[in-house]
Amino acid sequence: MEINRIKFAEDFVEYRGDFDLAALSDLHGQYDLMLELLTNNKIIDEQGDWVFGTGHFVITGDIFDRGDKVTGILWFIYKLEQQAEQAGGKVHLLLGNHEVMVLNGDLRYLHPKYVLAEKLLKQPFESLFGEDSVLGRWLRSKSVLVKINNMLFAHGGFHPELVKDKRTLAEINSVFKQNLVKAELREPREGFARYLHKSNGPIWYRGYFKDNGASGEEIELLLQYFDVEHLIVGHTSQPQIETRFNGKVIAIDSSIKRGKYGEILLLKAGEFTRGTLSGKSVPLIYWRNDNNACFIC
Repeated sequence: MEINRIKFAEDFVEYRGDFDLAALSDLHGQYDLMLELLTNNKIIDEQGDWVFGTGHFVITGDIFDRGDKVTGILWFIYKLEQQAEQAGGKVHLLLGNHEVMVLNGDLRYLHPKYVLAEKLLKQPFESLFGEDSVLGRWLRSKSVLVKINNMLFAHGGFHPELVKDKRTLAEINSVFKQNLVKAELREPREGFARYLHKSNGPIWYRGYFKDNGASGEEIELLLQYFDVEHLIVGHTSQPQIETRFNGKVIAIDSSIKRGKYGEILLLKAGEFTRGTLSGKSVPLIYWRNDNNACFIC
């Protein structure tokens, strides 16, 4: 199959089925650590090929910036996505704020390696991911959220205002993507499109981790409205995978960006565990939101 004939699938924002699940976030160019984490937790084999069978693997964004092996990760996930499909599984790469930043020419977190590449190629880094490139078209095909069984995934999260305004997941995803790259729009982002790309939108929101952020009641409203039991997000770094609101919010940005450690969320036989860098499966860390008391379940 010639590479320029590849067509990317239409959007689907909801999946249901009896399968295992794995999820992580914020790889930020840390290719080698990613391989170690995925190999030791049996998502891929020693050759880097898919061995997760019919499982679904979610990456909630932020492949770009900080690290020096961004394009390596992109091409790896591109390949892994096809292998998963052939095995009856699925890879879900969601858009994070750093994907959107780079596509829009905001390169403030670019690794020096790619700054040099810009100079050598004599073209802006974002132009390497234009509409006429394979990776550019592939990235533009990606969703900003996905609902899998009783779990709802996004990079940053969902502001409670979305419930008040009765926004649907399909609407959020569609409007966000239709307004993805400013330079490609006929008109500036306005209204709901502008809202989605600002601080309360799904790639930037941090309200689950702030003292003055979402309340327990608002979390319940989100869960009920979107008909899920867990909101699973990256973007806000933790020392390991943790939860908030008694497990209703699961934070999967385990600081992989630092290049020293990382974890992967696993769901097998209906039970969540944390897959460590060594491949050991350990319990989730739960945080109650009363005085930030912590306990391990």
